[in-house]
Amino acid sequence: MRTIGVEEELLLVDGTTGAPVPIADLVLERARAERLPLDGAEFAGEMQLEMLEVITRPHSTLATLGRQVLDNRALAMRLAGEHGALAAPLASSPLPTVPHLRSSDRYERMVQRFGAVPRHSLTCGLHVHVAVESDHEGVAVLDRIRTWLPILIALTANSPFHAGEDTGHASFRSVTWNQWPTAGPAERYESVAGYRGLTAAINGTEALLDPAMLYFDARLSRNHPTVEVRVTDVPLDPTMTVAVAGLVRALVDTAVDEWHAGKPPAATPACIIRLANWRAAIEGLDGHLVEPLTNRPLPAHEVVLMLLEHLRPALTANGDDQLVEHAVHQAFVSGNGATRQRAVHATSGDLGQVAVRAAGAEPTPSTLPETAVRTPR
Repeated sequence: MRTIGVEEELLLVDGTTGAPVPIADLVLERARAERLPLDGAEFAGEMQLEMLEVITRPHSTLATLGRQVLDNRALAMRLAGEHGALAAPLASSPLPTVPHLRSSDRYERMVQRFGAVPRHSLTCGLHVHVAVESDHEGVAVLDRIRTWLPILIALTANSPFHAGEDTGHASFRSVTWNQWPTAGPAERYESVAGYRGLTAAINGTEALLDPAMLYFDARLSRNHPTVEVRVTDVPLDPTMTVAVAGLVRALVDTAVDEWHAGKPPAATPACIIRLANWRAAIEGLDGHLVEPLTNRPLPAHEVVLMLLEHLRPALTANGDDQLVEHAVHQAFVSGNGATRQRAVHATSGDLGQVAVRAAGAEPTPSTLPETAVRTPR
């Protein structure tokens, strides 16, 4: 099976007030001193010192991936706790804050070039890497998965609050992230030459600092032989992180099968996908999503079921179907992160407690990685 790995960005918040705290370098220093994490995982800093990235190694099964996701989150919590803080799976801060930029020539150049966008950017996403055999296969995948990615935004939406207010969105991170010049969906590439030609043309505008700022919803990784899907919020529930990894792997497998069968990718323009992203970001699972075959709105649960049916052969072949289906079902029963954050705020009236309680979110019992993964066929 294709290997998969995930990168989760966590928000570091005060354990009492829930306000973001700039302690990432302290956490990373302690991790290096203890030679942690173990088992091939990594911790890394991000542009803002209020963020910590926790990275798994590549895995073949969702069971081992899930255990490492839980281990990474637990270790981040322990190390943050030494400074009276929590490592919270929040895609944006519910409370107003002024982020602290990491000291770096590149980041300082970004502030000079892009002004308020990097100065105020404090959002946490989930990036999923799935192995591909070549750039040719990777481009074929990118062309075929692009119309399905908005559904993942709705499933993971976990940023309803920003700067002290309810934004009216399920994923406000998606809105703020799209302030970057290349964020969002791309047009079809058709070939590796098309991919390289477009990226060269983008870099040629000199609107970006460097090729690392190609922030498309999905792209070929510059550092690994993978397709990298980077469209989603970091989920509140770690089981949803694992389920999204299973969905993305199934998307890749299905796209490769279609490519080999000679089935062309959908001709959907990027502007339509951008609108589908926007609708997923504002409505989440509580309203309508854009159905990727006709580009018409349907109730969210119907569109999610379409995704599961589209991917069922690959999910079953990988042994991922039960975990993914349980996680999706639980998201509709208990709500995605946005719904659950709003429920906490409705009872507490305190956005700080929304952040604090997010750090204590537990995997939903019916979808723990160890209990819902079958042996692949």
